[in-house]
Amino acid sequence: MARFTDDNDADAEIRALGEALAMLRRERGLSQAEAGQRLGMTSQGWGLYEAGKRSGLFRPDVQRRLTGALDATPEDLALLVRASSTPSAPTQPFKPDGLEMRGRIFEGAPSVERRRLQLSSDELAPWAAAGTVLEYVPGRWPRRDQGCVIEMADGSLRARLYVRSDEVELVVRGAGALLTIEKIPRDQARAVSAVVARLDEG
Repeated sequence: MARFTDDNDADAEIRALGEALAMLRRERGLSQAEAGQRLGMTSQGWGLYEAGKRSGLFRPDVQRRLTGALDATPEDLALLVRASSTPSAPTQPFKPDGLEMRGRIFEGAPSVERRRLQLSSDELAPWAAAGTVLEYVPGRWPRRDQGCVIEMADGSLRARLYVRSDEVELVVRGAGALLTIEKIPRDQARAVSAVVARLDEG
């Protein structure tokens, strides 16, 4: 009987991991085919992980590989699993005020801490013009072509469009013009946060 319970627990845990992986993928606006392509995997292969039908999802190396394809980490996956398994208090409905009502709110943004930065130039136009307020989530990594706010080592903030990153540099657009490519050494970027909403100036 205990063995049966353990198996059920393991099945539930791997299903939770699969659901969290699917959530990470959707947050980044990727299809299963696009996510799988980053690893040379078919959409069906990726889908099996999300459906909890591949026990390899328990392995740290597999988690690193899958989350890496989503510009995320196994820690991001674990946080989502914990959040979905922890009973939460009733959430208050989102009540937009005048400023937020005119904003474009992106899907997939959970109720977490958000910060705001108002643009003072048209460097990111037409994506966002001077006066636009960018709402961003600290610690959430952006997907390709998504807006981001970069906290530099000197404490200054830069609003850009994310292109890619590696261990050496962060590549973004919007330094002086929307199509201008900027390469920022990783040791100069303290934090990179995804923009989840653009709010028109009130």
